[in-house]
Amino acid sequence: MVKHWSPSGRERDCWMGKRVYYLSMEFLPGRLLSDTLRNIGLYDNVRDALAIYQVDLEALGEFEHDPALGNGGLGRLAACLLDAMATVGYCGGGYGIRFEYGMFTQKLENGWQVEYPELWLRHGNPWEFPRPEVAFPIRFNGRVVDSRDNYDRPIRRWIDTEEVTAIAYDVPVVGYTGETVNTLRLWSARAREEFDIVRFNEGDFNRAVESRTAWENLSRVLYPSDATPAGRELRFKQEYFFATASIHDILAHYLHNHETIETLPDHVAIQINDTHPAIAPVEMIRVLVDDHRVDFDRALEITRRTFGYTNHTLMPEALEVWPVAYFERFLPRHLEIIYEMNERLIREASRTNPGDFAFLERVSIIGENGERHVRMAHVAFATSHRVNGVSRVHTRLMQETVFRDLNRLHPDRIVNITNGVTPRRWIAGSNPGLAKIITDRIGDRWLMRLDDLEAIAPLADDPPFRAAFRAVKHANKEALARHIAERCGISIDPHSLFDVHIKRLHEYKRQLLNVLHVVTRYYRIEANPQSVHQPRTVIFSGKSAPGYAMAKLTIKLINEVAHVVHTDPMARHLLKVVFLPNYNVSLAQRVIPAADLSQQISTAGTEASGTGNMKLALNGALTVCTLDGANIEIAEAVGRENMFIFGLSVEEIVALRSAGYDPNTFIHENHELGVVIDMIASGLFSPRERDLFRPLVDSLRHGDRYMLCADYRGYVDSQDRIDAVHRDRDEWTRHAILNVARMGRMSSDRAIVEYGREVWGLGGDPGALAESEARAIEQRRRQAQTAGILHLASTTAH
Repeated sequence: MVKHWSPSGRERDCWMGKRVYYLSMEFLPGRLLSDTLRNIGLYDNVRDALAIYQVDLEALGEFEHDPALGNGGLGRLAACLLDAMATVGYCGGGYGIRFEYGMFTQKLENGWQVEYPELWLRHGNPWEFPRPEVAFPIRFNGRVVDSRDNYDRPIRRWIDTEEVTAIAYDVPVVGYTGETVNTLRLWSARAREEFDIVRFNEGDFNRAVESRTAWENLSRVLYPSDATPAGRELRFKQEYFFATASIHDILAHYLHNHETIETLPDHVAIQINDTHPAIAPVEMIRVLVDDHRVDFDRALEITRRTFGYTNHTLMPEALEVWPVAYFERFLPRHLEIIYEMNERLIREASRTNPGDFAFLERVSIIGENGERHVRMAHVAFATSHRVNGVSRVHTRLMQETVFRDLNRLHPDRIVNITNGVTPRRWIAGSNPGLAKIITDRIGDRWLMRLDDLEAIAPLADDPPFRAAFRAVKHANKEALARHIAERCGISIDPHSLFDVHIKRLHEYKRQLLNVLHVVTRYYRIEANPQSVHQPRTVIFSGKSAPGYAMAKLTIKLINEVAHVVHTDPMARHLLKVVFLPNYNVSLAQRVIPAADLSQQISTAGTEASGTGNMKLALNGALTVCTLDGANIEIAEAVGRENMFIFGLSVEEIVALRSAGYDPNTFIHENHELGVVIDMIASGLFSPRERDLFRPLVDSLRHGDRYMLCADYRGYVDSQDRIDAVHRDRDEWTRHAILNVARMGRMSSDRAIVEYGREVWGLGGDPGALAESEARAIEQRRRQAQTAGILHLASTTAH
């Protein structure tokens, strides 16, 4: 049975006496009912018990709302890693914000994305436990003055501040077999003064609650639009709010069990997921220096030994920077600490590169070009003992580009830990039919030892297994077809090839390149209706940031192309285009098991890793991809012959840009590309507003930053090969089975063990513990049959 859940935990129960804390702006755990029951071995028992009363467990689960705590891969990766942390037996958990309205609910109106509040907490969250006793004051504004402590030593005091209270809400994270139950702690903002009765009695009702509303906006919405100064300031405050509350909670727990702050790195590891929580180590230094009277250099050393930083982007515009003016106004003491850190960093850089002022400017935490700003990625690098990329190519490019100069100073700091996904949710939970035929052949140890899937590789040539595999895939496609008919009113053929492109809308992810291929297929059907055309259903899903005009215009184009294709009597039986709105984990769990083809077509050198590529391959989708992110390692694992690889490499892109890339050269050389762009430019897909898609056309003809025109021919040729292979169903199935069989390395369990060994100083192999747990799974299931229902005993954290 599951162990009792204690959010505070006991050090003696932790692997090597150390706790790991994962700070992330996003978490996307998905629905928890089925996943939790499966992890503790009670799923079958509860399903059968409910069936006695004519209640279907999966139908019951549809009433559960997805926690709206993230947007895309960043949040889903965080959830997979928390699952893996509990499964392999590491103590700790995650920290984030309890967003009241999530990011937004995406609806389509006349083909456009329209944002509505995501009311996921309207009926409460049955999985969360309010902890009103776990509350911390978070300070903003004020000023810093010289003062003296009780021993007459000079100190700096941060005074005249304004405060908001961070209140904890806990969600249990149950590892597979239930042996470890960790905690996801989410912070909600509460105003210190909720109501101004004087203003209210004066009749100024709005201003009576103005202060409360302003403070509590900190936990209202994920990623408020930064198109306005107020929205940008709110983002800045949100990051400090949750990072600071988390640091205070971590230190309170640590000091409850230990007498001295000096041993903190021996018992605590903190991982920051991208730069959103990068202010956390600065707050740690502030607390050590100001509250615990630790010397600054020693405080920096303790902090650095405690923190690790995961980088997720190579694009300069995505590396967070905040105006120095924000720090001066909202966090003046933290700015002083950043200046002190920077002074030490510049001195160190001057010793290694004396007189190289350009090098010093690039290394500096403070950017001087334009508005003076703080480079948060530099802050994270300077305060972490390990900085990791999330795929081999991404890590190499980190060393060569965004952190090139810092890597020269500290060449041993950057390491690679390729992302992974959990098979418990992404096969057992999402694709039970596939899980069953695998388990029937090789047993269920693969759920904790994903490498065991290699044992089904010989079955790629086994006719009965191929037939069973195809039957599972077809059943999943039929289920998705029903869902699309109900939700979108579009009828699709389950026998067609399901071509899936599901990810956040962004120009570098190149949904537009996919649209160019869709229009190419439409053009070919119109030009040669008598030719043999492979039926295809192209499925898109993903959200655009509210202020991202080009991404929202791409969504509109997808829907207008769909309208034209579906009303064309020649094309509509051969080509369908679907945009599924409001992409989330539950929708992904419908789409991914049904996918035949996985689109991973970002411009080489732009995608850090990707995890959708892993989930889709793990469920038997073949991948069409560039050599970007984790695609390279997936290709090494499953074999390039079992994928469809196209496009320029990172090196070729650099060379082409250096030579002066002109997209029109490729447009003129590729007749179909020119025709397709002209079709879009002509207003064929926007007859009432013929220039509607002009910005997309202009982006292709003038600049083409993400090199869609350069990669178009290779992409379309790959699609032609895909059609040819798909006509041979045995050959296609063989490739699909080999994809599943060889994805063992892409497990989040493997990734978390590497974090433990390479970053968190845990050493050893907690997998040995997981191995013994795997052997005991059946015994626990038998115990569960007589033990009744799950009991999670929650205790006070502090």
